[in-house]
Amino acid sequence: MKKLNDKIILLTGGDGLLGKAIMQNLNSQGATVINASIGVEDSADFSLLRCDITNEESVNRVVNLVIKKHGRIDGLINNAYPRTKDWGLKFEDIPFASWQKNIDYQLNSHFLLSQKVLVNMQKNQWGSIVNMSSMYGVVGPDFSVYDGTDMTMPAAYSAIKGGLINLTRYLASYYGPYKVRINCVSPGGVFDNQPEKFVQNYNRKVPMRRMAEPGDIAPAVSFLLSDDASYITGQNLIIDGGWTCI
Repeated sequence: MKKLNDKIILLTGGDGLLGKAIMQNLNSQGATVINASIGVEDSADFSLLRCDITNEESVNRVVNLVIKKHGRIDGLINNAYPRTKDWGLKFEDIPFASWQKNIDYQLNSHFLLSQKVLVNMQKNQWGSIVNMSSMYGVVGPDFSVYDGTDMTMPAAYSAIKGGLINLTRYLASYYGPYKVRINCVSPGGVFDNQPEKFVQNYNRKVPMRRMAEPGDIAPAVSFLLSDDASYITGQNLIIDGGWTCI
């Protein structure tokens, strides 16, 4: 039996690198998946819904449409990753306004969507949320992996992902009495055609000697949404090839 049969799952950013793999795995487990993304237009069956997660009106519209069609939301995956055009500047070059906007785009939007969905989950006394964080929400960056490249780890990324992990713990504690579970998945570096030098540096550092592929991450998301994880809440599942163990 498929683990997510008859589950209504709302996924943000389902057309991105990780989002596509997550959606594919959810579908393979029998879920009914709604991809809420700024990069799509509404489909007739509501499997695609245009959503700007930084806009309260847009978030309300999508949540209301899903509940109107399906009557409930069993799972939410906060996966979308909006950011400013100047994302990736070195710390000393980050304009304060850019810092503020990225916190708003990412951490605050995850709060907003979770809050709207949790109203329905609390009412139904059922549901599960998975927040996509990062190993860099747990440990500081190893800047040596960027040697020989123009890359760096954006400061806001670490702050946002660390904040998201603790928001997850807060929500798990708050909504536990309503049988609603909230967990995190924290990937390590995922291969996305980064510069060869960076990939070499990264592979030397990580115990498994390779970057993650999207397919390494997606099954954990499906597991945390399934009944197999019925007593798991407030946890951060780190999928990093051993990076944080050393």
